[in-house]
Amino acid sequence: MESTGGPYLNTAAVTSPVGIARLLQMTFGCTTFSLVAHQGGFSAAYGTFCMFVWTFCFAITVFIIACEFTRLHSCLSLSWGNFTAAFAMLATLMSITAAVIYPLYFVQVGCYPIGCEVRDFRIAASVFAGLLFVTYATEVFLTRAKPGQVTSYMATISGLLKIVQAFVACIIFGALVNDSQYGKYVATQWCVAVYSFCFVVTVVVVAFSVTGKTALLWFPFERAVVIYTFGAVLLYASAAVIWPVFCFDSKYGSPRRPGLCAKGKCPWDSQLVIAIFTYVNLLLYVLDLAYSQRIRFVSHL
Repeated sequence: MESTGGPYLNTAAVTSPVGIARLLQMTFGCTTFSLVAHQGGFSAAYGTFCMFVWTFCFAITVFIIACEFTRLHSCLSLSWGNFTAAFAMLATLMSITAAVIYPLYFVQVGCYPIGCEVRDFRIAASVFAGLLFVTYATEVFLTRAKPGQVTSYMATISGLLKIVQAFVACIIFGALVNDSQYGKYVATQWCVAVYSFCFVVTVVVVAFSVTGKTALLWFPFERAVVIYTFGAVLLYASAAVIWPVFCFDSKYGSPRRPGLCAKGKCPWDSQLVIAIFTYVNLLLYVLDLAYSQRIRFVSHL
């Protein structure tokens, strides 16, 4: 560990605006999953996902606070600024997803058949889940790169967009495996290849930034990322044209939802979700390409 000549404990880790936001994240996260585990209850894949989000975010937040308070993060082979910025953005996306899913599937107005006590616990958990999202979004707002400021890449708009792109790709993959019938045509299989390739490369970019290994590469990492982003725009543009044609054109698919299609098990619904989020990710990559022209990478912060 490097010797700073000052106090071993970093009180700014819990007294600064970002530190206070993290303490609130820890408090709201613990409160949320405690309410659900104690009396609120959860079931099925949706409930399990929500509990995973709250416990995972709580654990990583405690780890970050402990490392910054004790200055132990200097012992880790991580680009700490990139790691915390990436996690804050990921936690924001995960927490807002859980804050929407849990009340949607588990909260009801009446007491029957779960009972008023369980209902009240679920409502309280939903409120704290919403507050948890606000605190993570606040951290992203506080730590984002300001104009003219030298900061970590993951704290820039381009870096934050990388996390959102990967998260949106996960939504697309979830819809793909939900009986989307993507194997029906070679063209739709091409779209799946586009989604997979862009997701993998985006994750690799984030991984290299978080680990601070970009300086060890034999090629200019920043230029490679810009070139990749341009390629991703072209690839997603092709998918944005091909997928709707082969899913919703009357020659290949169905322009309207089939009347006998079961809710939750309809390939047309999955195809629509994929089409929507394909356009979302295309827009994200275009914005990423635009913002990447205005930043410079700093791997060691």
